Amino acid sequence: MKRTGREFPNAVVLFDGVCHLCQGAVKFIIRRDPRGRFKFASLQSEAGRRLSGEEAEPSGTPGTIVLIDRNGASYTRSTAALRIAKGLKFPWPLLYGFILVPRPIRDAVYRWIAANRYRWFGKDEACLVPTPEIRGRFLRDG
Repeated sequence: MKRTGREFPNAVVLFDGVCHLCQGAVKFIIRRDPRGRFKFASLQSEAGRRLSGEEAEPSGTPGTIVLIDRNGASYTRSTAALRIAKGLKFPWPLLYGFILVPRPIRDAVYRWIAANRYRWFGKDEACLVPTPEIRGRFLRDG
């Protein structure tokens, strides 16, 4: 866990904006987050790079999802995914029980999926463009 030193009105999920699996995960979260706890930004966007604290190359391949909670603490990989599941409507918070699995094991599975996600699910040339219905859930650049 890393602290940004800032507080946010919502938790923020930073994701790989060109990855089909990641785009699907964002849509999955939105459908199961009726209270709007989570906001989103792609790691390739200006907002995503600023919040992640990394000036990633546009051609770089983000290797993880990042969750920044309302208190400014950030989580990556399996811990981020499980903390996101904990914030969704039932039954998804039950997945948080996997937090008891040692992090090196959880993260090894996460890294294996992340390493193969483009091959298995595909990728776009440009980042996900949110529809008007969900645009308010995404952070604006600037």
